[in-house]
Amino acid sequence: MSSTPINKPSALQADKTAATMSSNLPEDISLSKWEDSGFEWSGQVAPRSFERLNAILSTEHEQSNLELKANLYRHNNVLHLSFTFTGEIWLTCQRCLQPIAIDLTDDYDIALLDNESQVRLVGEEQDYLLLDEIITEPAPERLLPFKKLIEDEILLKAPMAPKHDDCEMSVEQFGDIPEEEENENPFAALASLKDKL
Repeated sequence: MSSTPINKPSALQADKTAATMSSNLPEDISLSKWEDSGFEWSGQVAPRSFERLNAILSTEHEQSNLELKANLYRHNNVLHLSFTFTGEIWLTCQRCLQPIAIDLTDDYDIALLDNESQVRLVGEEQDYLLLDEIITEPAPERLLPFKKLIEDEILLKAPMAPKHDDCEMSVEQFGDIPEEEENENPFAALASLKDKL
C-alpha cells in the first residue's frame, strides 16, 4: 500500500499545521481537533512497541528504532494520512531459521474517506480507507487509530514467509544414518542361471 502523495501541502505552514516531536507514538489522533488544521508527528519508534508486529520479530537479533515522519492533511476535500518510514526490522528466515533484515524504508499515503462517494475524488492508484470502518469506538470526538494504521502498513510490507536468497534449509540430524545394504542384482542371478542351462 505505498504511493506518493500528490500536491501535499507544506508541513511547515505554521498557521495551519501543528507539528509534534515526540518519542512516544500517539495511539490515536483526534480528527475533531486536527482534520482541518493538519497534524504532524516525527520521531523514533521501537518495533517491539507494536503488539502484533512484536509477535513475529526475531529474538536472535537486536531491533533498531525506526524513523517515522507522519502527516495528516487535507487535499481536494479528502483527508490523507501520509508517512515515511526509514529503517529495518529483523524477522526469522523460514529456511535457515537465522535472522533476516526486512527494509521498511518507503513512503505511504492513505486517503481517509468519509463515505464511498468520495472514491471518485481520489486516483485509481490511491490507497484509501473508509473512516466508518476504522473508527469503531463511539466517542465525543472522532479518534483515528493512528498507531494501529501504522502497524497495519508495516505488517503488509513484511513478507509472510521471509527467506534469504542464498540459504539452505536447516536440518538437524538425530542418530546415525543407517547404511544401505548392498542387494544382489536380480539380473546377476538370471545370468548365472543362463550359464547353467
